[in-house]
Amino acid sequence: MHPLLLALAALQAAAAPADSASRAPAGPQAGTRAPRSIAIDERLAADAGLRLGDRVDLSATPGADAGDSAIVAAIVRQGADPSDVARAGYRVYLHLDQLQRVSGYGNRVDRFAVATRDDAARERTIARVNDVAFGFRAHRSRDIAVETSRTFQVVSRFHRAIGVITIVASAIFLLCILLLKVEERRRDVAALRLMGISRASVLRSIVLEAALVALLGSALGTVVGWLGTLAINWHYRGVYRTPLTFALVTPEIVAFAVALSLALGVGAGFLAALRLVRTPPLALFGR
Repeated sequence: MHPLLLALAALQAAAAPADSASRAPAGPQAGTRAPRSIAIDERLAADAGLRLGDRVDLSATPGADAGDSAIVAAIVRQGADPSDVARAGYRVYLHLDQLQRVSGYGNRVDRFAVATRDDAARERTIARVNDVAFGFRAHRSRDIAVETSRTFQVVSRFHRAIGVITIVASAIFLLCILLLKVEERRRDVAALRLMGISRASVLRSIVLEAALVALLGSALGTVVGWLGTLAINWHYRGVYRTPLTFALVTPEIVAFAVALSLALGVGAGFLAALRLVRTPPLALFGR
């Protein structure tokens, strides 16, 4: 038997059907009440060394001698919920009457959810609860989700600002690199011009080369980013023991990155080549 004393903050109610065996024990134990069944999350099972069929003692006060006995009937995998990532508490799913008895709350509740059939029924239910139920306030689940995710919205905007700054700095750096690379080939460009190759042809060749470099860079960056997401997810899933995806490379992100890289590469190559082809060929030899 594994004694386990859980604080009230670690308890979460779940509407589970009452098993008939716990209500009507037969045989020599007809005068006693059989232990009820509970479900625990996989992190609690791993940390406490609990397995299916183990018996535990539940109490609303840590360190209490007497508690409500229960049997572990299920181990629940933790969901991918960002709001639960940094929480150190465990989840225990109890029958409602069992939770009332353990917590000592009686008929009091802090929060409960009601499912409705359609939008109209939801609006009627919200209006009724807010009008007649003193002390209660009904909210849409969507509104609660938006309210609790404001922190993640701030982090998302912060990451977007960092991304914009990085893109601008990368564009300037790419332009400088292409200017230097094109400058190194000034004698080749001068020879082509003296051979009768037009400015437009030289310009197109340099822009095409810049586009190929941008494509190769995009492919390499995509591979590096994908490997980075694998490492990040492997590390933080192990740290927080959650299936949540912390980093993700989607086709939309790859398409945006490739398009942006091509635009910046072609633009930088065009500016660098334009500066070079406007210079007289003989002047390029003398520089």
